[in-house]
Amino acid sequence: MGNWLERNIVEPGKLPLLLALTAFVLTFLITRLITRTIRAGRGPFRNVETGGVHVHHVVPGVVLTLIGGFGAVAGGRYGFGSCIAAVVFGIGAGLVLDEFALILHLADVYWTEAGRKSVEAVVLTAALVGLWVAGFSPFGVNDLDRDELQGRGSVISTVAVNFVLSLVALAKGKARVAILGVIVPFIALFGAIRLARPGSPWAKRLYRRRPRARAKARLRAYHHDRRWLGPTRRFHDWLGGAPDANPPRALQSH
Repeated sequence: MGNWLERNIVEPGKLPLLLALTAFVLTFLITRLITRTIRAGRGPFRNVETGGVHVHHVVPGVVLTLIGGFGAVAGGRYGFGSCIAAVVFGIGAGLVLDEFALILHLADVYWTEAGRKSVEAVVLTAALVGLWVAGFSPFGVNDLDRDELQGRGSVISTVAVNFVLSLVALAKGKARVAILGVIVPFIALFGAIRLARPGSPWAKRLYRRRPRARAKARLRAYHHDRRWLGPTRRFHDWLGGAPDANPPRALQSH
C-alpha cells in the first residue's frame, strides 16, 4: 500500500509527510468537533480534570509530538516504523497547535477573540506542509534544474534572495505572506514590493518622513481589512467555532 501511494500519489520518500499532514488535519477537525460539543453541553465528552486542574489537550499533544519526532529521527524516512512515527507526530502537532493561542498568551483563551490565532496557525501550517507535499521546496530550490542544483553558488544565491524577500515582507507587517513565501517565492516577492502595513517596523522607520506613503499605507490597509477581515473571521468561526461574546473578566484584563 505504501509503495503504491509513493508511486502514484506522492514523490518517493514523502509518504510519511503525507501521513503526518493527514493525521494533523484530521486531529484538529476531530478535536474542534469534540470541544464544540463540550462547550454546548452535548455528547459524552467532558473536560479532563485531575486534582482540580484542567488538563488541556496540549499536554498529551506535546507528549505525542516528542514520541513521534524522536521515532521519526530513529526510524529514518522509509519503512513501516517511519509511517507510524509520522502519524503519531501529526496527531501530537494537531493537538498542540489547536491550543497555540493558549501557549502564546499563557492563558485559557480558547474561546476568546485571541483564540483565533490557533485556527490561523493550523490553517497556515497545513497550507505550508501541503505545498511541500505537492512538490514545492523552501526558498525556491524546486525552481532550479539539475545542473543548477549541482552548483553550490546557484543554490546559495537562490536561497539567499528568497530569504531576504521573506524578511522584507515580514518587516512590512505581512507575517502570513512571509511564511508562505518561504515555500512559494513569488508570494514573498509580492509582499516585499507592496506597501508596508501601518505600524510595521518598515513603516515606522522608512515612512516616518513620507506622509503620502503613510497615508497610502493606511488607506490600503483599511480597504484590505474591510474586504477580507469579515470573510476570514467567518471562515475561522465555521472551522473552529465562534469566540465568546463576553469572555471572563480575568481574560479581558490579561
